[in-house]
Amino acid sequence: MNEATPSFLDYRGFQLLIFGGKGGVGKTTCATAAALRLAQGAPALSFLLVSTDPAHSLADSLAGLRPPGNLKVLELDAREYLAAFKRAHNDQLREIASRGTFLDDEEIRRFLDLSLPGLDELMAFLEISRWVENRSYDCIILDTAPGGHTLRLLAMPAFLRKWLNMLDALLAKHRYMKWAFARSAHRDELDSFLEELGASVERMEELLCDPARCRFVPVMLAEAMSIRETVAIVKEVERLQLPIDEIVINRLYPDNSCALCRDERLRQLRELRNVLRRTCLSRYALWAVPLYAEEVRGQKALESFWASAARITQAPREERGLPALPALGVEAAARWPPPAATLLIFAGKGGVGKTTLACATALQLAENAVEKDVLLFSTGPAHSLSGCLGLSIDSRPRAVASGLAAMQIDSEAEFAALKQHYAGDIARFLESLSSQFDLTFDREVLERILDVSPPGLDEVMGLTRVMTLLASGRYEVLVLDSAATGHLIRLLELPEIIDQWLKLFFDLFLRYQQIFRLTRFSQELVTMSKNLKSLRALLTNPAKTALYAVSIPTDMALEETQDLVAACERLGIRVPGLFLNLVTPLRDCELCSALHRRESLVRKKFQQSFSDRDLTVVYRRGEMRGLCRLGELGRALFERAPAESSAYVA
Repeated sequence: MNEATPSFLDYRGFQLLIFGGKGGVGKTTCATAAALRLAQGAPALSFLLVSTDPAHSLADSLAGLRPPGNLKVLELDAREYLAAFKRAHNDQLREIASRGTFLDDEEIRRFLDLSLPGLDELMAFLEISRWVENRSYDCIILDTAPGGHTLRLLAMPAFLRKWLNMLDALLAKHRYMKWAFARSAHRDELDSFLEELGASVERMEELLCDPARCRFVPVMLAEAMSIRETVAIVKEVERLQLPIDEIVINRLYPDNSCALCRDERLRQLRELRNVLRRTCLSRYALWAVPLYAEEVRGQKALESFWASAARITQAPREERGLPALPALGVEAAARWPPPAATLLIFAGKGGVGKTTLACATALQLAENAVEKDVLLFSTGPAHSLSGCLGLSIDSRPRAVASGLAAMQIDSEAEFAALKQHYAGDIARFLESLSSQFDLTFDREVLERILDVSPPGLDEVMGLTRVMTLLASGRYEVLVLDSAATGHLIRLLELPEIIDQWLKLFFDLFLRYQQIFRLTRFSQELVTMSKNLKSLRALLTNPAKTALYAVSIPTDMALEETQDLVAACERLGIRVPGLFLNLVTPLRDCELCSALHRRESLVRKKFQQSFSDRDLTVVYRRGEMRGLCRLGELGRALFERAPAESSAYVA
């Protein structure tokens, strides 16, 4: 093995190489560059580079590069794999359900149709594990979705097992009846179907935990929020016992005399010392990759990406003295939201600064709030409000400044509470009937029915909880720091599916109201349904809701922003403007000058693509954390209307 490069670049028989991490850290670049390196180094072997991120960017990273003949590139359309699964097995699923419940065919069809959306990524990953099992390729390199969704991907075996347990519970009663009346223990084709799926799940688990066949490589930046999320990912990977040996720390600034570069470098060195001295990440080999002046796209940039990777073996030495930074610059300050605006959503690719701009905007709105407070909140699986605000934020609204409260909704806890209420009602219902009926099997089926609820229900519940807070009249404006693009689009599409799922439950309650009484759970669903209707109406009301797309000046970010805006137009959500964030100002510095030239070309593309929308340019200026810095940014963002001034420099 070459000690001068990460070991995962030297193919040694592993079949699955997974890159994961917070959005915007360069996972796609690392995965693509690694796949090219592996394929070129072993021309006799076959490789597959595949993405499971709903917002794909492999093609953007390759930028027209034709991969070597032994490397196939695939951006999975996970929905196709779900559709194929349904075509192949829908009759079997319906037969299983009909054997074990009192539901009729139409109710079974509706339940299955509503529970399967969201399982698309699960089915796609199951297909990847089959490719590994069948040795379809010698090695598969996997580019995952951002942060918290990477953890969900890795936890898929457990999720699939719960789903299979529900299906098995539906068959249990039928097996018992066959034995009781025919003394037959013969297992039919449906039993074989479940056994085959269960075996696939076991093989997936074995693959993910086998160090000889699988490697997980976290990618991160030397920034506090990226480190915090990487620590969470690594702890979960350790809990799941996935093989992990190395971590990539991307985009380290060089040591030069430029004040802007020096400020970034000093902050990165400080965070690296924290990584090595105080976190679990120090147990692994850390590989540093420098910030390149040119965007890492296309053959030349990708093939040379790993050339400057260097092993970090000790904490960097202390460097003192903060440089004098340029003033904060904002061009074409954003228009003030209309007076009736109630919900402002900040959305975009991971790592573009959504959280920073959402926090800064919320602070500025709070400064101008008259009677009611502003609520800043996050529903994504990887919360970062606490790190950005410099305060401890949890699932209850906390006052962080005059007129401003913040909260990070724990969607999984919300769903767990709903399941607990359901379980309590089911237990009371079954106890009331137990003296008259033998409901051994029905009990298990009823207890597991929420395991086939639409995936994503937990995140939608988080949003509907905020609607309750809005209805209380305490808050005037809601500011949402959203999940990364692909998963936000899915989340915005989910309310319609959840609404149909709720209607199905209500139909069941009405049809079987004489025997099927779930008091508290029913009340929860009624409240959720009301909030969901309010949310759907709010999202598509252009006078009350605005989604601000946040991006950075790279071609890959431009492509993703175009996808986001197109999806919003399809869903009827207004996008009045964009923030082009982290733009490098023109300075007397070789690196900054090169970055500025490259970014200026992309900036023109943004102006052409979104000529019908406001475009606010926010220049890079050190770390934006804490109420003071965020307040300064918020005042710059909305200081003057574009009609008064085309540029603002604090």
